[in-house]
Amino acid sequence: MIPIPLVVLVMGGWCAIYLADTLLKASDSLKTSYEEWLTSYGLSISPFHIRWQTPVFNRLFYDWGRWKPRLLYQWFNLGMVFGIIAMFSSILLLGKTLIQTLSQMLTEAPSAQNDQMLQVVVPGVNLPVSQLTYFFTAILLSGVIHEIGHGVAAIREQVRFNGFGIFIFIVYPGAFVDLFTTHLQLISPVQQLRIFCAGVWHNFVLGVLSLVALLLLPVILFPLYYAGVGALVLDIAEDSPANGPRGLFVGDLVTQLQDCSVHKVEDWNSCLGLISQEPQIGYCLSSAALQQLTFPARVYKRLDGTVECCSNNSLTDICFSYSNNVNTHLYACLPARKTIEANQVCRSNADCQKDFISSLCVIPSLENQTRLIRVKHSPQIDMLFVGHPLHLQHTVSLSSFIPRFNFLSIDVPVVIETFLKTLYAEGNHFKTGETLKVSA
Repeated sequence: MIPIPLVVLVMGGWCAIYLADTLLKASDSLKTSYEEWLTSYGLSISPFHIRWQTPVFNRLFYDWGRWKPRLLYQWFNLGMVFGIIAMFSSILLLGKTLIQTLSQMLTEAPSAQNDQMLQVVVPGVNLPVSQLTYFFTAILLSGVIHEIGHGVAAIREQVRFNGFGIFIFIVYPGAFVDLFTTHLQLISPVQQLRIFCAGVWHNFVLGVLSLVALLLLPVILFPLYYAGVGALVLDIAEDSPANGPRGLFVGDLVTQLQDCSVHKVEDWNSCLGLISQEPQIGYCLSSAALQQLTFPARVYKRLDGTVECCSNNSLTDICFSYSNNVNTHLYACLPARKTIEANQVCRSNADCQKDFISSLCVIPSLENQTRLIRVKHSPQIDMLFVGHPLHLQHTVSLSSFIPRFNFLSIDVPVVIETFLKTLYAEGNHFKTGETLKVSA
């Protein structure tokens, strides 16, 4: 959720701005000079809304609009075709989403949220507060590119361009272009369509460029950062089970989860997903070592039906299950680290029959959805994690990029990667609500 102090700060700031604006406009001595100051800077203030418009960029827009007319003609024709296709596709998508939503409302057991085709982004609800900076920056940049498309297309179609501006509504930034109404009405419908479709066309191109940059990021950052050798730990939540003297540390390089290799962050996520879905794996232990490490303990069943055999409340011992040629359900309380370290992973006794040494596959006997996970992270010793894999996934932040030099920040690639992902998502939201402004 959005922090209450942040909401109070935003609302209090807007109230202070509107109150100051009202008092200055009501003052007999300051009203004239204040309004002249607003006009000279192209500012206008209303409740929860500030707008700035300037003709400073007009020459730049005219230079763009008159650059290679034939190329721009083909460019905006392509944008017009794309805009028409996108419009009808959006209608079909909205209709399908509406039907899906209504069917979920009429059924007693609605489908999972992941089945929704469209979802409104609400900061603090389904958008983390930590992502707000990326989100609003991407919105502003996407809006500027969107309006540049309208402005350049309008000049290409001989429509007078009055100015470019930026606005803020509560906390959402945006941009607009001011076009001359009479000129816009005199041109043909096809020319108008080129202008109106130019914005969404430029947004689409921005999304494609962001995706290309995202895919080429390892190549772009190669001189300073290398990738493909593991996942670098950036941050660990205070309440994370991975915290502690035997846990993960910032700067550690995670290379393996159980028998699943980790070369990048996506591998970390996929390995944890695989571990959570598959049964707990075991470890090969010789019969002699099993007898030597076993602690005598009472065996009892948990509420979920699983078996526990370590009753001494030890933080180092775990109940393991195994089978021999006689009994298929045997249990032993073993020290976890000694049992796991330097031992081969297995799923049955057949995986352990090597070198004519009598070995058994001992499997941790844990509660449902709980896993014992061995995490290899150099230069530290292996971390042994006991819990739900999602707890590990959600409380540890990682990066696929490792700095080549000590003075480089480990956070820079993540900032760039996150911004490109946000820009790609924002650039591919086909905007139907235009901020195009027309003036008489």
